[in-house]
Amino acid sequence: MNYRHAFHAGNFADVFKHALLARIVSYLIKKDAPIFYLDTHAGIGLYDLSGEEATRTGEWRDGIARLATPGPEAINALLQPYLDAVGPLDTDGMPALYPGSPALVQALLRPQDRATLCDLHPVDAKLLAESIGRDKRMKVIEIDGYTALNAYVPPKERRGLVLIDPPFEEPNEFTRLVEAVTHAHRKWATGVYALWYPLKDMEQTGKFARKLAATGVRKILQLEIEIAPPQRDASALYGTGMMVINPPYQLEAEANVLLPWLAKRLARDNHHQARVDWLVPE
Repeated sequence: MNYRHAFHAGNFADVFKHALLARIVSYLIKKDAPIFYLDTHAGIGLYDLSGEEATRTGEWRDGIARLATPGPEAINALLQPYLDAVGPLDTDGMPALYPGSPALVQALLRPQDRATLCDLHPVDAKLLAESIGRDKRMKVIEIDGYTALNAYVPPKERRGLVLIDPPFEEPNEFTRLVEAVTHAHRKWATGVYALWYPLKDMEQTGKFARKLAATGVRKILQLEIEIAPPQRDASALYGTGMMVINPPYQLEAEANVLLPWLAKRLARDNHHQARVDWLVPE
């Protein structure tokens, strides 16, 4: 309940997460049939990077600001849905407002699609509702994200995406994440699940991957970037990752193009590395 994403909005992990999220949604909406989007830890939707929180950390300067200079044509094409949602960047690389996952998806969804956005923090849930506005496609609920995951799948649309993006404040967060997605997958095996996680503690992240692989869930694509050398004492975030269950078939090939470039563009201390691998194949 203490975590506030406003301090970290637009950082390198957001760029990674939201660029991939935009790719996934872009493919899901290619078919005419409606989709359902569930955001379990939604945040406030829109972030003012000139505000007190973001100014205090300045993390966006090593994130979205690094994309102010365009990349090669192939990279720009892959980033286009994400950057269209972000909007123009000023001379410092700052957007007018940075879109969190709810606002990003709101910009991509069609009239026939539907989204449920969840946040347990009462202030954030209120701000999220304000930022979303009177959009009949979007519903904001003040609720624990894992409780929501159990309650809202399977959706009536039968097609869609769940983003699970917890703050990782609790020591058992990885365990809770694996248990929740395993239970949800039993109820809705055809849904796409995107599980974001930080790269900070190598041992803990390895245990998470092994536990997820042992659940029996198939077709899990593991995507990661490192932008700094790993720290032995797990004192600092050195990268970020996403497990995607039932990814669109193009995502692996696109990630092989996009992630090495993103890792290099977002790198600190000349250290950069990307990983695109099947944790569990089909």
